[in-house]
Amino acid sequence: MKNMISLSKKIVLSAGVVFANFAFAQTVQEGIANVDSHKYAKAKQIFGDMITKAPNDASNYFYLGNSYLSQFDPNFEKAEEYFKKGLALDSKGYLNKIGLASVKLAKGDKSAIAEIQKIVTDSREKDPEVLYRAAEALTMFEKASSPDLAIGYLTKAVEKAQKGGVPAYYYYSLGDAYRLKKDPGNAMTAYDKASAVAKNKASVFTRMGTLWMAAQQWKQAKENIDKAIAVDPTYAPAYKALAAYNFRFQENAKVTQNLIDYTKYADEDGYTMLEIAKLHFINNDYDNAKTVLNKVFDKVDDPIKYKLKAYLDYSADGNYASAQENLNKFNSSVKDKERIQPADRGLEGLIIAALAKDEKDAAKKAQMMSDATAKVAIAKNAKDQTMDWDAELSKIQSGGAINAASVDAGPTSPKVEGLKAKIKANPKDVNALVELGTAYQEVQNWNGAIMTWDKMIALSPNWAYSHYAKGSAYQQLGNHDMAEASYEKFIAVVKGQTAEEQAQNKETMSYAYYLVAFYNQDKNIAKAKEYAAKAVELNPAYADAVTLNNQLMKK
Repeated sequence: MKNMISLSKKIVLSAGVVFANFAFAQTVQEGIANVDSHKYAKAKQIFGDMITKAPNDASNYFYLGNSYLSQFDPNFEKAEEYFKKGLALDSKGYLNKIGLASVKLAKGDKSAIAEIQKIVTDSREKDPEVLYRAAEALTMFEKASSPDLAIGYLTKAVEKAQKGGVPAYYYYSLGDAYRLKKDPGNAMTAYDKASAVAKNKASVFTRMGTLWMAAQQWKQAKENIDKAIAVDPTYAPAYKALAAYNFRFQENAKVTQNLIDYTKYADEDGYTMLEIAKLHFINNDYDNAKTVLNKVFDKVDDPIKYKLKAYLDYSADGNYASAQENLNKFNSSVKDKERIQPADRGLEGLIIAALAKDEKDAAKKAQMMSDATAKVAIAKNAKDQTMDWDAELSKIQSGGAINAASVDAGPTSPKVEGLKAKIKANPKDVNALVELGTAYQEVQNWNGAIMTWDKMIALSPNWAYSHYAKGSAYQQLGNHDMAEASYEKFIAVVKGQTAEEQAQNKETMSYAYYLVAFYNQDKNIAKAKEYAAKAVELNPAYADAVTLNNQLMKK
């Protein structure tokens, strides 16, 4: 969870000190607003300036260290460095002690929960800031969280802050804690209270929207996200939430625009840019993912950049040697091995399988494929959905992924080249993509057709024809496994259409059912019978389907 920052109240005796503390508080509040807006580079600058102006104030080091914990892909080393500097100035500083405990929690050490409890006890629960920071630490990392304890601390922080006015982020952090506890009713109540006192309600409306999304109440989710953007069109997290909403409905072109808007309003902190590149990758928008990653690749030292590069090498370019090199760099350089996910093992397996294709030694090739299957199984057993692992492995085993080099090596025509130039100028031109897919089919460049239909699917996954045309191209290549998968997807998409649309696709659906039945007659007789019968039901005049159905009925 992304968390906010506030300032401890201090008793002051003179007007001059009051004014100085007010100015300091304003600076901290500015940092809070930037963290909340995903402007981490700006927040770090503000907190760094605070250290420069008051190098002996231990709390300043906490704020800077905590910004490194709040960012995407937390930098534990940097955070710990600043927390220790703060403790060197004030060995009793509760905030920096909480900061170090937060790092332990982030690494999965749950003994830090007891440490935080002791810190709060030692503070005698007098300072709402200490209570708030303790609660923040207990909710920042979901796998090592204690929402009930956090709720207790936040409730006390709210009570103690009443006289001076409760900051909005106390309330919405309380909502976040209830949300982590899976108590949406109390979470929404806390967000409502935050909305009543927040200067910028976009933050609260965005949280409300994502809470409604978690409850699959899509209408209320969209209404609140729209309210957030209406209140503050520059509030970056609202566009990230909108991207998640549109991703749910497979509105991939809209997701791309949402992420472009998010990029526009978040700052160019390297770690934020890495997060944006990951989101583009998840949306199958490899061009934008590569553009964003390349922009910051040399500006960040987080090994995560190598992992993302490996995924793009594999998925976008089919450059398996480079993918393996970058994944190995990630695995060897990442200090916290908890960051190596099941999906990374799955990717490693796919890369090994791809490299095994060119291995001449039969025994070594068999060993590589065995290793590949075992690593892919790690991702599958973890129910990871980064990729369709079975489909990817099948794709490799039946000829490998389609890449630009294989397309360029195939037949072309002036029409193809003209359309390629048109799409290069506007990658979202769906009409040109459909024309290019058809033009590739006309010159029998089946790899080019598949790559083009994949681009069309990325922009509009619910346009059924793309899946059918992709299946046809794989069929022409003799890749029956991938053809079957594409026809199955076509059938699934059409079944989700209106009755009128399904009626218009009856004959094509019959053909798709027939082909899936044909592919399964020797490997899954029950499925073959089911699909052949469906093909005849949709089109009783389809002679091949009738013949196959009659043959299967006798088995």
